[in-house]
Amino acid sequence: MTIAMGVEALETAEPVLSDMEMYRLGLEASTGGDDGVFDLITAHKWFNLAAMQGNLEARAYRAELANEMTAEEIAEAQKLAREYLATHRAKASA
Repeated sequence: MTIAMGVEALETAEPVLSDMEMYRLGLEASTGGDDGVFDLITAHKWFNLAAMQGNLEARAYRAELANEMTAEEIAEAQKLAREYLATHRAKASA
């Protein structure tokens, strides 16, 4: 199973993930997961979401990733995080 498939399954199965689940998804994306593909934008997204829920380790990893990313990549990760919140908050309140 690829990271993308795993993330899609989690997103459709649960409207809101815990900070630890988001942190784990960030780790998978930043280390390449099972398929060995690194995705810093996705990793930043998940670390950002976990950090917003108070996960201090995610905050530290997000900062480290930001040093390796362009401003455009960070902006894309932040956009994806906002989209996740907009979609999943709507499902949670429905």
